[in-house]
Amino acid sequence: MTTTLSTTSSDSLLRTAMRVDAVLSGLCGIALMAAAGPISGFTGFSKAAEFTTGAVFLGYAVVVFLAARLRHVRTAGIATAIANLVFTVAAVVVVMALDLTTAGVVASLASGVYTLVFADLQYLGVRRIK
Repeated sequence: MTTTLSTTSSDSLLRTAMRVDAVLSGLCGIALMAAAGPISGFTGFSKAAEFTTGAVFLGYAVVVFLAARLRHVRTAGIATAIANLVFTVAAVVVVMALDLTTAGVVASLASGVYTLVFADLQYLGVRRIK
């Protein structure tokens, strides 16, 4: 019986988590920018806030996707995980500070959970790098 060695690098989890985060954030950003008006009526955020959030998501997505391609990705992975943690805290603060609709509260908290999950995946990916 022959055993083959894995050819995956120790940074594959981090790179994958960053790429998936970038793609999903970019898609959400495009959706928010394209439908800021209708979404704002649903969530209780202003149209400008929805559009700006979408633009920030899109910018974040581009930066993270490019960072995932760096030869040495560890520092970028740490920065991305920290950014996701900051967004998680911001989502909770927004829910406590603003008068949102129920859908707005759910959407904000769901986005906070999303960013917390990706922060964890990125942290695990950083820890796996040898």
